[in-house]
Amino acid sequence: MSDHIEIPVDEANDAYANDDLYNISTWGADLSFRELLTMYAEEELVKPELQRKYVWDKTEASRFIDSLLMGLPVPSIFLAQTGENKKLIIDGYQRIMTVHDFVKGIWKKDDSVFQLTAGPSINERWRGKSFSQLADAEQRKIKSTTIHAIIFEQKHPKQGDTSLYQIFERINTSGTTLLPQEIRNCVSQGSFNTLLFELNRDKDWRALFGSAREDDRMRDIEFILRFLALHDGHNALPDKGSISLKKYLNEFMDKNKNADQNWLDATKAVFVNSVKSVRSTFGDRAFNNLMNDLTTLRKRFNPTVFDSIMVATATALNRGWTHQGRSMEEKRLQLLKDEKYREFITMGTMQVDHIQGRIRIALETLYSQ
Repeated sequence: MSDHIEIPVDEANDAYANDDLYNISTWGADLSFRELLTMYAEEELVKPELQRKYVWDKTEASRFIDSLLMGLPVPSIFLAQTGENKKLIIDGYQRIMTVHDFVKGIWKKDDSVFQLTAGPSINERWRGKSFSQLADAEQRKIKSTTIHAIIFEQKHPKQGDTSLYQIFERINTSGTTLLPQEIRNCVSQGSFNTLLFELNRDKDWRALFGSAREDDRMRDIEFILRFLALHDGHNALPDKGSISLKKYLNEFMDKNKNADQNWLDATKAVFVNSVKSVRSTFGDRAFNNLMNDLTTLRKRFNPTVFDSIMVATATALNRGWTHQGRSMEEKRLQLLKDEKYREFITMGTMQVDHIQGRIRIALETLYSQ
C-alpha cells in the first residue's frame, strides 16, 4: 500500500524527544486468564476497538494454547491505567484474544469453530481439539494460568502529548513495529478517532488517495489527521524553525480526542466539502506531483501537494469560492511548476516557513480571482 505514497525524506526520519518530565507509576500484577477474560467481558480491560487487527494465524494461536496446557512460562503483558479504572492493552492483545476466542469456541478471523491445529508442533493429547473437547482439568489449566502484567499510570502531565504514546512506541513487542497512527489510534480513543475512521470511507477521499481499499496500517487516516491539524492550526505555528510532524499530530489528536458534537460536525463538513471540491475541480490525481521534466504526472500520492492543496481549498471555500465552470487544470499545472512551490514541497517540508509557503502559493495560484 505504501508504494503509491511519495514520502519526503525528512518526514520518513521524523523523531522527537519529549522534554516534559513525567510522573508515572508502575506496578506489577499476576493475573489469571480467568480474571483477564472477566475484565474484558466487563469492559474493565480495554481493547482499542479500532486497533490493528488480530494478526496471528491458527498455527501461532494453537502453539500458544499448547504452551499454556504444557505449563510453559508466558511473556508479560503491558497495560495502561486510564480513566474510570480501566486498563488499556498496550502489549499482549494477541495473547489475550487468543485465549478469549479459544475459550469462547469461535476463531474470530473467519468465525469458524476454534480447534487447535493437528500438526506435529502441537501435543498429541489435544491436537485438533476445541476448548469444549478438552478435559475439565485442562480447561481449568488454561483459565487458571497466570500472566504477569506490568501496569502504567501517568500522574503528570494530565493533558497534552502524553507519555502513553511514547511508552506504546518503545515497548510494543507485537512483532511488527507500529506506525504512528496505529499508536494514536490505541492511546487516543474517543469521538475524534471514530470520526477519522468514518471520514476515511468517504468515496471522494478514496478516489483521491488512489485506493478503494483502506490501508491496513492507517496511513490514509494519518493524512486526514494531517490535513485537519494543519487547517486548524497552520496560522498558529511557531514563527520560525521546524516542527516534528509526529509530535504536532499527537498533540492535536490528544487535544481533540473527546471533542463535542458541534466541533465534530464542523470538522466533518470541512473535510467532506474540501475533498469533494478538489476531486470535482482537479480530478482523481489532484495530489500527484510532476516529474522533474515538469510535463509528466507522477503516479504516487504526494503528502505535501496534498496538505497544501487541501488547506488552500478549505480556506477558499470558507471565503466563499465557487467553481463556476472555470478551467482549473491549467492553474494546477502552473502551481506544480512554480519553482518556490517545488522547493517548499520537497525540501525541509516541516520547516514552518515551507509549510506556510506552500499553502500560501497554492491558495494564490489556484483560487485568486
